Amino acid sequence: MVKVTGSNFNFSIGKYDITEAQWRAVMGRNSSRFNKCDSCAVVYVSWNDVQDFLHKLDSMTGKHYRLPSEAEWKFAAKGGSKTHNYLYAGSNDINKVAWYVANSNDRAHPVGEKQPNELGIYDMSGNVWQWCTSSVPSGPGRCLHGGGYYIRELYSRVDYHNPESMSPTDRTDAVGFRVASSL
Repeated sequence: MVKVTGSNFNFSIGKYDITEAQWRAVMGRNSSRFNKCDSCAVVYVSWNDVQDFLHKLDSMTGKHYRLPSEAEWKFAAKGGSKTHNYLYAGSNDINKVAWYVANSNDRAHPVGEKQPNELGIYDMSGNVWQWCTSSVPSGPGRCLHGGGYYIRELYSRVDYHNPESMSPTDRTDAVGFRVASSL
């Protein structure tokens, strides 16, 4: 976990996306029969699945974990109070910080292989989209941020607001999450 403070924020966020191995350790099963990479971000998890994971993780650790809000996610991705105002989380050169359509070979990669942002947080741009707690104003769907391995660089920018949302029950091979906690 990385502490993120400043500009009315005071929380911790995962240094990495939750991996398939971490998911299995908490849930007792793989997220999907297709995932064969323990160090890759867990995918095929719905927002509701993540809530079950968080409840079990809380029970196991005695702590309280949650998803970051959209505002927390963006502040952390931009580098918090240490920001250099990069286009992507940690650089203006997307190839240094993200797996996206031009370099991913159309697949997710193990977490932490690219350079981190100013706070030492990895994979906030590219690799897999990340669930946030926030709902979208236009409906019951939940916000996604960060871009993914199959999309263009525009969608991996830290200031990109995805106008689409996913239902809390939807699962795909390009959406995962990272945990947060209040300080």
